[in-house]
Amino acid sequence: MRRRVVITGMGTVNPLAKNVKDTWDAIKAGECGIAPTTLTDVTNYPSKVAAEVKDWRASDFIDKRAARQMARFTQFACVAANEAMEDAGLTKEGAFDPYRAGVILGNGIGGFEIIEEGYKQIFSGKNCAPMTIPKLILNEGPANVAIMHGIKGPVHAVVTACAAGTDAIGNALMSIRSGQTDMVITGGMEAPISLLAIDGFCKIQALTTNPDPKTACRPFDKDRDGFILGEGAGILILEELEHAKARGAKIYAELVGYGQTCDADHITAPSETGEGGARSMIVALKDAGMEPEDIQYINAHGTSTPKNDPIETMAIKTAFGEHAYKLKVSSTKGMTGHCVGAAGGIEAIITILAINHNYYPPTIGLETEDDACDLDYVKGKGVEGEIKAALSDSLGFGGHNGSLIFKQYED
Repeated sequence: MRRRVVITGMGTVNPLAKNVKDTWDAIKAGECGIAPTTLTDVTNYPSKVAAEVKDWRASDFIDKRAARQMARFTQFACVAANEAMEDAGLTKEGAFDPYRAGVILGNGIGGFEIIEEGYKQIFSGKNCAPMTIPKLILNEGPANVAIMHGIKGPVHAVVTACAAGTDAIGNALMSIRSGQTDMVITGGMEAPISLLAIDGFCKIQALTTNPDPKTACRPFDKDRDGFILGEGAGILILEELEHAKARGAKIYAELVGYGQTCDADHITAPSETGEGGARSMIVALKDAGMEPEDIQYINAHGTSTPKNDPIETMAIKTAFGEHAYKLKVSSTKGMTGHCVGAAGGIEAIITILAINHNYYPPTIGLETEDDACDLDYVKGKGVEGEIKAALSDSLGFGGHNGSLIFKQYED
């Protein structure tokens, strides 16, 4: 019999809040975490807004000396992981076997601000800082989390651009199912708001040029013109069911399905047919042993870009058939921005909370209907309704597609 995997803890740092409870309160209130960019000077760039973590001081949450040795994305990961571990009741000595535990985190970019600072030093004739390499490389996020919690099983980073957080959770699911681990700290982390990222994304016309924070991100809207860079971390504790039950853990939901595909079509744009995204959702449904009709809600990738939204809509209709018009679909990026590698982790948490609270999160910013986007996107305000099972969808540069299915836990 296949080992069942449940979620027993969650933690997050994101543009809306610095913990899970406040994040959910903000989601229900339809708050927007997008504001004028402050982390870097964007005077000479067409994109003026971002979804930043507000008033961030890592030393408010972790040791000041340790924080100084971490890039911003690693700080986010460690703080969110601490919340998730405490939430799961796994911080006490002897709470788990460290050799049967892992850390698998997704990331798209790494320490961009560290790279920029290093090059500034070199080009000005100086040496880069001693901790430049340990700060900027992607695996330092999961490595630091492992050090903080004494995790001695598999520890690594997953890099599939905007699908990285989702794929990390999928990899954690497979690690537990295979019997390699009993518990995994997983999710996504990212801190990309820097001149290098902004300039690079502007060059490929991916970012919005709308300077109004309230209307800049409008997933599935006819007037959408690009995504908003966000940052943060979303961390889940995945645990084998019997392991969780044996220690009396609370269970938020069960993770029952994972699909991962590649378009193999274009390096930055999704396949025009949506075939890869549809196949990812179909694979997840098959993995979960579920039919399309078993799903009530999809937390969509929904980037607010001209290409993604209609193609993702097409993919949903291909995967779900006529049921696509009966389920509810929303993009919470109108509230959080696009947190790249962290998006899958943050959105997985929102999806799980939607199931727990029987509440469909809204797509804020959506005002003008687009004929190519014709599903129920929970426009403007969230609504109550039973959610037995939900799918969280992520699509990334390189043609990466990842889909996760969560459902209400039943013993």
